[in-house]
Amino acid sequence: MQQGRIVLTVGLGLIVLISLKRCNSPGTTTDGIPVNPLDTVPVPEKLTLSHYRPESIFNIPHTEIVEARYPVIDLHSHPYAQSEEEIAAWVQTMDAVGLDKAVIMTYQTGSAFDSLVQLYSKYPNRFLLFCGFDYTGYDKMGYGPAAVTELERCVAMGAKGVGELGDKGKGLFYSKPTPAWGMHIDDARMDPLIKRCGELNIPISIHVAEPMWMYEPMDSTNDGLMNAFTWRLDNQRDILDHAEMIQTLENAIQKHPGTIFIACHYANCSYDLNILGRLLDRYPNLYADIGARYAETAAIPRFVRSFFNQYADRLVYGTDMGNSPSMYRITFRILETEDEHFYYPGYFTYHWPLHGYGLEDEVLKKVYRDNAIKIFGPL
Repeated sequence: MQQGRIVLTVGLGLIVLISLKRCNSPGTTTDGIPVNPLDTVPVPEKLTLSHYRPESIFNIPHTEIVEARYPVIDLHSHPYAQSEEEIAAWVQTMDAVGLDKAVIMTYQTGSAFDSLVQLYSKYPNRFLLFCGFDYTGYDKMGYGPAAVTELERCVAMGAKGVGELGDKGKGLFYSKPTPAWGMHIDDARMDPLIKRCGELNIPISIHVAEPMWMYEPMDSTNDGLMNAFTWRLDNQRDILDHAEMIQTLENAIQKHPGTIFIACHYANCSYDLNILGRLLDRYPNLYADIGARYAETAAIPRFVRSFFNQYADRLVYGTDMGNSPSMYRITFRILETEDEHFYYPGYFTYHWPLHGYGLEDEVLKKVYRDNAIKIFGPL
């Protein structure tokens, strides 16, 4: 019995060497030439990591959460429903899983925002709409007053906040109809808009940067590679890096203490939540939503639980992953249980298992609902 190896190309330039046992007696051909293992072992079909769909075989607790332990306000959702029928179905899902309200971040201004207000107005107690900022003419002299006027009009139409603003390093581009390439949240041109939000008592939700894996080399050392490669920023030119993006956020928060900011996705600091913790310590006008970063943080559940305990007054529930019942229930399982080593490959594309945080009741109440009420007032 001899050891052989076969080489499987698994995508993204990665190679896996798989050892296997091979019966080859006597180990040479009849003319004395050594046998190449690859000549005698059938090569399996190509296996790529994109095919990887692990299923845990550990015999450990598996908790199915049908309904959240407390009524939930989701501060990071989008207008997934595009018709009255779809909105009605969404409300049925919300009732089934224990979701009281959802913030719909639209990016929109003008007639597009008005259309969404009309569409969702049948359920005013279930959906809170956010508008965008109008960046039209941001690169010309005199930008600002017209954008402030449009903001005020959207608030009069029912906007409860602004967002999701988005900047991955090249400028504020989560906006319709016009992105603002080269203008970041701390730009002086943004000051009148941000200040007016504080005066109107509405929060700004902003997505800055991306998770750190997206900035790391796309090689064998990157443990988030299979998700990072899709969203990579390491190959982008003329882009602010992760630390520079966080600095733009801090600059804006510091300049505008009267305006509430919600940093989406833990400010994309999942790899080092201490960065976010320092910002929360310094700036009482900052909150952070936890949307769409369950996979990143469920890899380190004990540390994350400690972080939630320390900053329970400043973290808010969010999803940003659609509106299916199973999606909500997955997030509840991660937050509420101490289940270990489970996968949801249909939702998360990292190749590591997830683990529940097991948050205490008082923390859950704040994250699920109470902190949102602090931000918006009675709902």
